[in-house]
Amino acid sequence: MKKYLVISIAFVAVLLSSCTGGHKESAKTDLSAAEFSEKIKEPSSQLIDVRTPEEFAKGHLPNAKNIDWNGNDFDRQIASLDKSKPAFVYCLSGGRSSVAADKMRSEGFMGVYELKGGIMKWRASGLPETSETVGVSKGMTKQQFDEQLKPGKLILIDFYADWCAPCKRIKPYLEEISKEQSDKVEVIRINADDNKALCKELKIEGLPALLLYKNQTLAWSNTGYIDKAEIVSQINKP
Repeated sequence: MKKYLVISIAFVAVLLSSCTGGHKESAKTDLSAAEFSEKIKEPSSQLIDVRTPEEFAKGHLPNAKNIDWNGNDFDRQIASLDKSKPAFVYCLSGGRSSVAADKMRSEGFMGVYELKGGIMKWRASGLPETSETVGVSKGMTKQQFDEQLKPGKLILIDFYADWCAPCKRIKPYLEEISKEQSDKVEVIRINADDNKALCKELKIEGLPALLLYKNQTLAWSNTGYIDKAEIVSQINKP
């Protein structure tokens, strides 16, 4: 009886080992910008930028291949990749790359790594980037930014991107706030894609990023989606 019990326990252990171990390589793996930078140096790495071609052209990681997650042929393009080799995926801030990576795992890719925080974190870390667009404007300088911060009035800065879903959700009520409280606050929206150097200098690492200045001093900030009531409460604080 004991012999059969030992065999049964060993059999169950083998089953559990095969169930957990068989998918170990395809487990979700988020890497910091520094870790991602080191990992993509592996000779067999496949670097995928899942943003739009327009975003890609304005700046991307060296040697990255652009496969637009929201494009019409994402499935066809990833099918041309080698599923046995590690794939490194990134987008602007991590949202699209997360769902794209999950899709790739479901298609049988054995190792899929994501850049945590997207290219925003990459830029904030001062890591190399290349652009395919000639003569792209560097955007607003820090001095020009500081000139927007007028004394005696609240200034609400909204760093956004055209491809950022939470940014689109916030935009309508920022416009409402701009009209309803025009005597108290001025709302200024800045496209993060067109102002990469400024974002880096201000340490903007996610979108949307709201910065509320009072008398030219940062009084409050928020990264990510936030509702209108919370923003209004910050504006109306004494």
